Amino acid sequence: MGYFEQLANNNGMANGFLVYFEVHAGPCSLRRQLLANGVSTAVVAWLVTAVYYFYQYMLRSAPAVMMPQLSEAFGLSAMGVASLAGLFYYGYSPFSLVAGVAMDRLGPRKVVPIGAAAVGVGALLFSTGNSQLASIGRLVQGAGGVFALIGAAYIATTNFPASRAATLIGATQMFGMAGGSAGQFVVGPLIGAGVPWTTFWFAMGVLDLAISALLAVLLPKEPPKARNDEWLRAATEALATVFRNPQSRLCGMMAGLLFIPTTIFDMIWGVRYLPEARGLDYASAVLRSSTVPLGWMIGCPLLGLLSDRLGRRKPVIAAGGAVLFVTLAWMLFGRAGVLPPYVPGLVAGVASGAAMLPYTVIKEANPPEASGTATGVVNFLNFTFSALLAPVFGWVLTSVSGGLTPMRLEHYQTSFAPLLFGVALAMVLTFFLKETGPAVRMPAQLLARGDHGTHIRHGEVRTAARKVSQP
Repeated sequence: MGYFEQLANNNGMANGFLVYFEVHAGPCSLRRQLLANGVSTAVVAWLVTAVYYFYQYMLRSAPAVMMPQLSEAFGLSAMGVASLAGLFYYGYSPFSLVAGVAMDRLGPRKVVPIGAAAVGVGALLFSTGNSQLASIGRLVQGAGGVFALIGAAYIATTNFPASRAATLIGATQMFGMAGGSAGQFVVGPLIGAGVPWTTFWFAMGVLDLAISALLAVLLPKEPPKARNDEWLRAATEALATVFRNPQSRLCGMMAGLLFIPTTIFDMIWGVRYLPEARGLDYASAVLRSSTVPLGWMIGCPLLGLLSDRLGRRKPVIAAGGAVLFVTLAWMLFGRAGVLPPYVPGLVAGVASGAAMLPYTVIKEANPPEASGTATGVVNFLNFTFSALLAPVFGWVLTSVSGGLTPMRLEHYQTSFAPLLFGVALAMVLTFFLKETGPAVRMPAQLLARGDHGTHIRHGEVRTAARKVSQP
């Protein structure tokens, strides 16, 4: 039996969704065929949203491989282009809260296609070559792009067993990092072959509008929710509940500290760092830089699966942070030529996958009815780091180098060494994080109900009298 079929069988809501769509599904042959083959609508919903996340992430990382072209077109310095690319996070971070509340209130089908359309409009604005419109476009891309991750995580955490939550959220990020990798090793050769950057962004904008329409067709409807005339008050209370929880704030800090080596060092500066500091040609720099998101593709689902198998979150986060610390230190200060060329970036990416586990922890540490809000909060805190620190690192690098072009290795080492302190701090914070994994949570729940003799095996809690599936 395939993995998605197992998810469908383990999904307690699958049968209800299937019956609902037998009556109400629209004339979408693809969706009907998937349902006829026994794949639950929750799996279909998660999968199509994750594919959209792939596309959104490709556009997020694409500026890294065209910084010289963008610098010339907009008349900006390297710092200016980095700040322009970083505007994505100024839209992405605050709209994480909007997306989370919207998921809880309206459901993915009503909001995810709108987010995809916004990304398309943002790409079209960016393609104009006008610096002001490009800045607005980058903000809009971030504001719309956040609905991809929040939507996929919401579907994963509300429609599947808790014992599979970390695996599915990791798999979601796998799709995103596949897009991030494609934004470098696919887009890079295109730009290098002479495709105008404006043509690329215009084509991507048109394609994203088509993806928005596809999402509107494929995402399943949800059963109508109870009318709530005080929805604004309810949304505010949900946000307050999540923000007041110290575990929520820890999750956001840890995710951000583990994530910025990817979002800032690799995705913004990686393709420039390798030629200037390590003497690589452009094509080799693009390929090596793309190994970091490629490692995320492996590490996110792998570490999520490992965490689900162990039934614990904290040890996996700490171990991932330790490996990331060592590999990042080697990438900055290690001697060239000692390790195989693609190993450091790949290992750093795999270890960085631990940054997605706090997305599971925050959901487990907050009320289930605030699942979307919790994901929005951790995403907001996570990418606030990227939004605030991206221009700071660019300013520090420019100051340290004195505006010298090209910059030297010691300039990059001085500027990005603080990333190591951030990763170390994330490891320390795991000691203050409450363990929320199934191995800890489920026995406590069963004991509270008077059940004894429990043990966990392959994501299930078994007692002497019966087997209880984890919620």
